[in-house]
Amino acid sequence: MKMWSGRFTKETDELVEDFHSSISFDSRLYKQDIRGSIAHARMLGEQGIISKKEAELIIEGLKEIEKEIEEGKITFSVDAEDIHMNIEKILTERIGDAGKKLHTARSRNDQVALDMRLYLKEEINVLLDLIVHLQETIVAKAEENIDVIMPGYTHLQKAQPVLFSHHLLAYFEMFQRDYERLLDCRKRTDVMPLGSGALAGTTFPIDRERVKEELGFSEISRNSIDAVSDRDFVLEFLFCASMIMMHLSRFCEEIILWSTDEFGFVEVDDAYGTGSSIMPQKKNPDVAELIRGKTGRVYGSLMALLTVMKSLPLAYNKDMQEDKEGLFDTLDTVKGCLKVFIPMLKTIKIFPQKMYEEAQRGFTNATDVADYLVEKGIPFREAHEITGRLVLHCIKQRITLNDLSLEEFKKFSHAFGEDIFQRISIESCVMRRDVPGATSPRQVSQAILTSKKIIEWNRLHIV
Repeated sequence: MKMWSGRFTKETDELVEDFHSSISFDSRLYKQDIRGSIAHARMLGEQGIISKKEAELIIEGLKEIEKEIEEGKITFSVDAEDIHMNIEKILTERIGDAGKKLHTARSRNDQVALDMRLYLKEEINVLLDLIVHLQETIVAKAEENIDVIMPGYTHLQKAQPVLFSHHLLAYFEMFQRDYERLLDCRKRTDVMPLGSGALAGTTFPIDRERVKEELGFSEISRNSIDAVSDRDFVLEFLFCASMIMMHLSRFCEEIILWSTDEFGFVEVDDAYGTGSSIMPQKKNPDVAELIRGKTGRVYGSLMALLTVMKSLPLAYNKDMQEDKEGLFDTLDTVKGCLKVFIPMLKTIKIFPQKMYEEAQRGFTNATDVADYLVEKGIPFREAHEITGRLVLHCIKQRITLNDLSLEEFKKFSHAFGEDIFQRISIESCVMRRDVPGATSPRQVSQAILTSKKIIEWNRLHIV
């Protein structure tokens, strides 16, 4: 018999049982459900809503159920629909009428919202820790290769020479913003909805502050309708997760490109590549490709829940049961991707000579020629035009700017002097970009120190 069957005269259709049930995926909330129920039962006993003896009986029963779930001794029932009703049903079967009193002054609506918030808070902390591990790996890799010069790109065309360490630290900054977004998301998730009932609160004299303190929330929800009828905290998390995956995907795309024979900048360790079933020479960057592919999966979960929520009237609707599978899958996906990406990056082999050679091609020092002319008193737009004609000349002659003689330089402008050759060396191009945030060794060394301080701060904010 259903716990809500009093108003019904027929059994639920067998097809509806399976269609309606969520126990197949929300069973992972058992810890949070039991934790919330224990806090609720203790408060009911303290408030005299049920007897303290009944509260103690409920709490002991719930603890025993949790122990048996973890030992694999309990099988959940589709008939009981979800994890909340399953646990209450098992409890009632074991302790009798006292178990039926557990649901006093609460609804599944606020119970579900509570469990989701408890669960997501814990999982956000796991992700914060993983992001810090990734940042540590990035900084270590940057420090190991601080003097390596590579070509920087725009539009996938060689643009200007940069330090490889500077390029890596760009990702540090991206993941730092991801970290901060998750902190903000955790703040808005850290709100206790229990006590909202189905939507209007309860007539019983409950102590919501007491439950909030026991469950470790920062505040209680201010509006009972809002507390049970929105999932914006889940949507915010899915957006944060999508951003993390987007940054991972971009990083993976570069690793995939860099490991091609055409680039030859890096080699993925054998432990993080796979071979071909037909071509014996192949080492494929499958881990990076899978992370890139799984990004779309996370985006899908965000779009799915946005679509679910877009037309729902207040308050709770059964549509909102669709919040869980996408959230759970996203958490599993992002954690899995971070856990495999970190050691892949840590073990990747760098080829500095190849990077340096490529940095010398593609006229990456052309901007420095223009800047040189500006320093000689030529307006930038005119300097840009002169340099463009110089590059075109070199392309036609199949030479580089470094191959030109001073006499050839002077054919394009009398402002050129002997010092032009030192100015357009790749090392000089990197060294002279010495403003805060730029690619000079001095600035990158400072950025590494700053990044280490940020990591220390980040560690302090993981609960």
